[in-house]
Amino acid sequence: MTDTKPLRTARRGRIFPEIQWTEEQKAQWRARQEAFYQRCKVIFDRVQPELIKTHYNWYMAVEPESGDYFIDKDEIVAMNMSRQKHPNHLFFLFRINETGISGTI
Repeated sequence: MTDTKPLRTARRGRIFPEIQWTEEQKAQWRARQEAFYQRCKVIFDRVQPELIKTHYNWYMAVEPESGDYFIDKDEIVAMNMSRQKHPNHLFFLFRINETGISGTI
């Protein structure tokens, strides 16, 4: 039996090595993300106490520019409702509970 050699060589490293952010760019991105989260959290904190009684562990997609929010048991449905009404806007997904965290790490 003959030994076969692999045809492909394993490449190590970045996919796009020419795209590398500086620490300043990373910090700016994190600051924009945090500012967006804080704008959404204000809306969530305003309606969360009344919704936690009737919609516990449901999902809430918040669009901060208009102040609209969309609620559903399924997170995909809540996100799609937000995308239908505001197709070119970002939204943040919360879970209606004590912490507001919608995912796990």
